[in-house]
Amino acid sequence: MMISTRGRYALRVMIDIAEHDKGTYIPLKDIAGRQQISEKYLESIVVILSKAGLLEGLRGKGGGYRLTWRPEQYTVGSILKLTEGSLAPVACLECGPNHCEQADQCRTLPMWIKLDRLIDEFFEGIRLSDLMKKETADSHSFL
Repeated sequence: MMISTRGRYALRVMIDIAEHDKGTYIPLKDIAGRQQISEKYLESIVVILSKAGLLEGLRGKGGGYRLTWRPEQYTVGSILKLTEGSLAPVACLECGPNHCEQADQCRTLPMWIKLDRLIDEFFEGIRLSDLMKKETADSHSFL
């Protein structure tokens, strides 16, 4: 599993919006400038986040994006699953029940299932509000 730029940038966008929340919509241009990410690329990411209800968007003058909920209500897992599609470490665990013909004899499947659970528990245990704290990477409490 490798998290793509879309997943990483989605987290950065969500953190940026949360940190700059003053009760108004935040223009995508401002977010793109602060994060040094192409505005066009960010558009494709905020569309995904908006359609899923994680962000609320408003077009026109005074428009932009804002969080739908409080930062502590978002998990990193929910954001990454939305933007990445799957966080499964192997293809046979990506979609629902395992349909692999070798599943009954697979000696490695239990290991992959356990890793999949660990990944899910790890990312679901981190809230957007946790990432907003001004700490160094070494001092984060979730590590």
